[in-house]
Amino acid sequence: MNVYEKYQVSQVINASGKMTILGGSRVQDDIIEQCALGAGNFFEVKELLDKTGEYIANLLDIESAYIVNSASGGIAQAISAAICRDDHHKIMNLYDPSYEKREVVICKGHNVNYGTAIEVTMRLGGAKVVEAGYANECTLESLKGCMNENTAALLYVKSHHCVQKGMPSPEDFINLGHQYGLPVIVDAAAEGDLVKYYHMGAECVIYSGTKALCGPTSGLVIGKNDYIELIKKQYAGIGRIMKIGKENIIGLTYAIEKYMQTPELTLQQQMERLKPFNDLLNQLNGVSAKSVQDGAGRPIIRSEITFTKKDAKKISALLKSGDIHIYTRDYKANLGQIEIDIRDVNDEELMMIYRRIQELVEE
Repeated sequence: MNVYEKYQVSQVINASGKMTILGGSRVQDDIIEQCALGAGNFFEVKELLDKTGEYIANLLDIESAYIVNSASGGIAQAISAAICRDDHHKIMNLYDPSYEKREVVICKGHNVNYGTAIEVTMRLGGAKVVEAGYANECTLESLKGCMNENTAALLYVKSHHCVQKGMPSPEDFINLGHQYGLPVIVDAAAEGDLVKYYHMGAECVIYSGTKALCGPTSGLVIGKNDYIELIKKQYAGIGRIMKIGKENIIGLTYAIEKYMQTPELTLQQQMERLKPFNDLLNQLNGVSAKSVQDGAGRPIIRSEITFTKKDAKKISALLKSGDIHIYTRDYKANLGQIEIDIRDVNDEELMMIYRRIQELVEE
């Protein structure tokens, strides 16, 4: 009996990308072996976190790194570090209303729902959320107008969920924070460049361990040594609630090492892999397919499928309802389009997606 039959759960083809609701990434066997190595041995966990952080920092040639339970956990702890600093009493009493210096400024267009509202994560870290600007525009002047003596930090969200126009560049955002002597936290959960925002000067940058890095459930926080040390102190507070297991610490460290040694597929290589799939779809009546790059500018190519005779929302729903649940990116379904992300789809699964779309179109 396989795992799907044993627990009576649905088999899934993940053509939507590195989505938390589907478990992130397909973790490779060698990374799973490293997780098993961690699970089968004992460590002093604080030492393990410190030493793996040093190892990762050396790999990336940066000041400091630290493994946390998830990107969300990293955001919460990074914010609480800005509020509490190294004050143990504040760490143990994070939500004490007498602590007024807890405002965290975020662009209104960055206040998104990624499975939960990011303001929920911010408030978990003790923040009083302050939105700057409007849903489709946030200027540096708007940000300046939100800063005062109670501002603890600024949060920049780099995500496809965010509004992509009318927002300040990360460079300008970080520079503005520094002009006011405020730490800047960058949520780069799904980004693939592990040093880009660090080199822009951000005090703290947070990544998901299970998205671009293809590791186990985990998160990576990198940044300035002084700031990462403040985040470590949160282990006496909310960080203890968000602890990560030794198996995932070892697994993620290896996944990062592997990620740094493995060249990314070029845009051209991704397009070449998608071409036969798109060619087949373009032979179907009422369907057109082409390769498009990720809307947030990441080096990811997907198949954009347009339906002219069928409702794309209905197609997306039916793909999820078969014997094998096929998840696609349906952010543009209201425009008659769905997208296929092939990063965690093998060739056999890609043909299964084509055949299921063919069935639905020809019904």
